[in-house]
Amino acid sequence: MTAIEITSLTLQPDPPRGDQPLVIEVRCSVRARIVFEADLALEYFDAAGHRHWLRCAHQDGANAAWLPAGHYRWRLTAPEGSLPLAEGALHATVLYKDGPHPARSDTATLAVRGASIGVGLDHGRLVLDGDPDPNTLSWRRGHQDWFFRHFDHAAPTVGSYLLKDSPLLRGRILDVGCGDGITDLGMYLRYQPERLVGVDPFRGFDRLAEVAAAQHLSLDPWPAGLEFLDADANHLPFADDSFDVVVSWGSVEHIAGGYLQALREMKRVLRPDGLLFIHPGLFYSHAGSHLGEFSDEPLFHLKKSREELREFILSTQPRRMDRAGHVASNAEYWQWFTELNPITVAGFEQELRALEFEPWRVALRTEPIIEYTPELLKYPMQDLATAELYLSCWNRKKSRAG
Repeated sequence: MTAIEITSLTLQPDPPRGDQPLVIEVRCSVRARIVFEADLALEYFDAAGHRHWLRCAHQDGANAAWLPAGHYRWRLTAPEGSLPLAEGALHATVLYKDGPHPARSDTATLAVRGASIGVGLDHGRLVLDGDPDPNTLSWRRGHQDWFFRHFDHAAPTVGSYLLKDSPLLRGRILDVGCGDGITDLGMYLRYQPERLVGVDPFRGFDRLAEVAAAQHLSLDPWPAGLEFLDADANHLPFADDSFDVVVSWGSVEHIAGGYLQALREMKRVLRPDGLLFIHPGLFYSHAGSHLGEFSDEPLFHLKKSREELREFILSTQPRRMDRAGHVASNAEYWQWFTELNPITVAGFEQELRALEFEPWRVALRTEPIIEYTPELLKYPMQDLATAELYLSCWNRKKSRAG
């Protein structure tokens, strides 16, 4: 049984008429919890079996990054044009990914009757709607949406961009500093690992089922193999070599008192030749303060004195972002800032190499330009200009058996 079933394929008018727009409707049901990269393929074959055209949903932006269980409709409306549609057959297939596996629905076929007429299918407009409404899903909302940032951006950035869809993603994964667990849910559903454990002492993950339900994703039954624990990154409650992949997205900068012990723990629980993905917040970057909800001024946390910044944060009303239901106070924002570790690219690389992590894939995002002011002159150009660091490393250590 496929995860997507086409329930109907219709053509209006039937038979087609040259003086009316042509409407092709494909209805389908998603029977799995979720499918990824859903794309409708429409093909027309004439009586001799020749394929005259092929149209995919991505041509119109009507493909779907993901669809939860539900009922959907693709609708192609085409004005009269120049492409002949005569006796033949119309075929519809939905291509998608079931986790990491490419898949396709069964093909629905509709016999086309009538004389040869012109229909401009190559100029038509294809739209997707349904229940739930795809326009309400996170991939329609973009980076201003908290769920999108983690489920749609962070999860595939880790697995596909930096870890290159490694087979190790099908094994045992640990996320250190998992926060609300949204990234872990995105990774688990995309890569279907044997086990994925998220750890965080603040238990933001307790509300994950509620947060997912708001996105029309049911976690009932709970995904087998997805676990969350209240644990300290400096003292991970796992045996040596327990995981094939260790992930840390935007968390090490928040470990009060420093993160070197946490890196040692990640290395300890990661198997020999396992993979580490890490995305540390860079303190001297534009977003390094984690205070973007208070000001758009670049590097404002480096331009003010400590006391000026404290007064500004405690007295300014932030532009609230819905962080999966958590609303932080001004005092919390200030505490988080004071606990930040001042990470730089050069310093972080030295620390990883000292622990015998071997770089594999590295991505740096830089700012288009830095406008120096007198307050910024003491800071290195590289630190101010580097906005983000993403990297994956091999854990080069000998096994105890070796």
